[in-house]
Amino acid sequence: MRPSQPADDGTPAPAPPVGTTDDRDLAAVRAQLGRTPRGVHAVAHRCPCGLPDVVETAPRLPDGTPFPTLFYVTCPRLTGAVSTLEAGGLMREMSARLGTDSRLAAAMHGSHQAYLARRERLAVVPEIAGVSAGGMPDRVKCLHVLAGHALAEGLGANPLGDETLQQVEPWWAAGPCRDPGRSGPGAT
Repeated sequence: MRPSQPADDGTPAPAPPVGTTDDRDLAAVRAQLGRTPRGVHAVAHRCPCGLPDVVETAPRLPDGTPFPTLFYVTCPRLTGAVSTLEAGGLMREMSARLGTDSRLAAAMHGSHQAYLARRERLAVVPEIAGVSAGGMPDRVKCLHVLAGHALAEGLGANPLGDETLQQVEPWWAAGPCRDPGRSGPGAT
């Protein structure tokens, strides 16, 4: 894919659309993670600042390892906010609700099935067949995965992911993360 070029008037180039990835996105994700990202297929969601905050990851990493986590949160601010919720016991509370709220359990089963279907559109990996991520559908093991799913697929795709996002402060409010690959706002 050809990277966007700045406009002739000097304004920064717009971010590529969701569902694509260019070298600037990979550089931003590398900076966010502090390491080279593995198996990035596409940007699944962009922060309001334009940088990736969730990537869609291949179900099999380049080294052959099966990888069930389709939606991987990369933004360090969002990761930190969600980690704070995990440390506060929110996963335990949500897991307990799954055992007592049949409507929530049914909705999470639907989220699980949709997650599997989207991942299988990329590749079928027998070692992880039927396994989604984040503990779906029966428990809550990782709020980051649920939040990433909710961001990537939109409101209603993952009810517990939606709840997680409702409880975090706007991670973009302090301005864009530092982005080594773009000019204009957020650049280093």
